[in-house]
Amino acid sequence: MQVSLQALKAFESAARLGSFKLAAEELSLTPTAISHHVAKLEHRLSVDLFHREVRKIVLTEVGAKFAKQISEGFRSIEEAVEQISLASHVVNVTTTSSLAALLLIPALHEFYSIHPDISVEVSTGESLDNQLYYLPVRLGNIASVPASEIIRYETFNLFGRAQLDLLTAGDEPMLIFTTTWKNKALAAPPLEEWCALNGIASSNIIVKTFDQELFGIQEALAGNGFVFASTTLMSRLLKLNQLQQYQTKSIQSELCYYIPNKAKVSNRNTRDLMEWLEQKLNE
Repeated sequence: MQVSLQALKAFESAARLGSFKLAAEELSLTPTAISHHVAKLEHRLSVDLFHREVRKIVLTEVGAKFAKQISEGFRSIEEAVEQISLASHVVNVTTTSSLAALLLIPALHEFYSIHPDISVEVSTGESLDNQLYYLPVRLGNIASVPASEIIRYETFNLFGRAQLDLLTAGDEPMLIFTTTWKNKALAAPPLEEWCALNGIASSNIIVKTFDQELFGIQEALAGNGFVFASTTLMSRLLKLNQLQQYQTKSIQSELCYYIPNKAKVSNRNTRDLMEWLEQKLNE
């Protein structure tokens, strides 16, 4: 059985307020219109919902039960609409653990100061989420990523807790932490090429690898050696003087950070976050 939504709203308002006049004021209608909607609803349902008395209306037993159910239904609809509205202000970023921990999460307070109405949730992983309010930020090979999707070309250098001129350092081998990616399709950090660029003999270094850059950087922070890592991830730690970049030349890698289908990001909040993040990565 189909009934008018406007009639249901008129009945619910009149039942809750106990007055056709007050319901009319709430719904910006006339009392006559409210009465008409309720009468049509009663005719449609073949029941009396109100006892009409002089200057007042009183719900019948059936009307009271019906009013309770209709009110609960409207509240459920309002809650659903509110949840959808709140969801539109939440942007979910999926990215690598290292980028999330070392750069994105520590910098979110800056984003909130610019966009206080947008909430950001960060998760890590490699799945591509195509939902409207998801922003996937990936590490990939430049050769396989469209240039229009790239937000940062990745360079590498050596970092540690204290300044050191490797060119004048002694012959004692140095322990360097670097990364062997879980994703074997990714280009390796260009450690050998960096050594050649800076005239450093690979025989003078001992290499230990982790499957995430974050772990090697933590070793360097603990003073357990040096880390050959991306300059992107190191930017915040350098500003805080927690690690130092050595007096060597950074080297361009075959890697980049990118956003799949970047041009198709249409949601305003997601685009605001995307533009801020791209600027942040390239400061």
